[in-house]
Amino acid sequence: MLKRMFDVSIALMALILMLPIFILAAYKVRKNFGAPVLFRQARSGLDGKTFEIIKFRTMSDDKDSEGNLLPDEYRLTDFGKQLRASSFDELPQLWNVLKGEMSIVGPRPQLIEYLPLYSEEQFKRHLVKPGITGHAQINGRNNISWEKRFELDIWYVNNQSMWLDIQILFKTVGLVIKKQGICAEGEATMSRFTGNKQRRYKVINANVRRSLLRYRRLNRHFSERDIDI
Repeated sequence: MLKRMFDVSIALMALILMLPIFILAAYKVRKNFGAPVLFRQARSGLDGKTFEIIKFRTMSDDKDSEGNLLPDEYRLTDFGKQLRASSFDELPQLWNVLKGEMSIVGPRPQLIEYLPLYSEEQFKRHLVKPGITGHAQINGRNNISWEKRFELDIWYVNNQSMWLDIQILFKTVGLVIKKQGICAEGEATMSRFTGNKQRRYKVINANVRRSLLRYRRLNRHFSERDIDI
């Protein structure tokens, strides 16, 4: 209950204080990419349940001659890079927080297709709500491996507290100002997670099964790749 009060208070305060930035960012996105201004995508949340994450668009919809989206490095424009570097593209997720789908602090929500790729230990990151920022984001962000990122997520799950959330929040502000860890080395954003050498997690949770089935039904909808920062 205390964490929920913290989330709602921070989200409302941020929306009010950053409303001018929110409006300016929306205008710039519309000017650079056209409509829609927001990028929506299904992600896995608490207990593996599916929810729709909201961000400002940072990529164009440029396609090749066969109608396929071009690789990230060709669609991520200079404006998109600036938006990601400032982390302003994440502002719409404050609405996800107010809806109770996310927290201010927690493991970053990942793609639905990653659910069956986790080891049993890695799946523990879904024991808490996903966050706009988290322990992994202040300890390397996109410059660390997936295995290290999940290790940091599990550490947060096992050690979460209000004081830890406040510390992570303040450290996040500092990293955003310094614009550290935006992209993985050699990548436009972050490479895809393809599993690991450990035994993969057997999907026995009903919520996870429903999330995967929904993902398969809507698979064609997920045409634009968007990696967390």
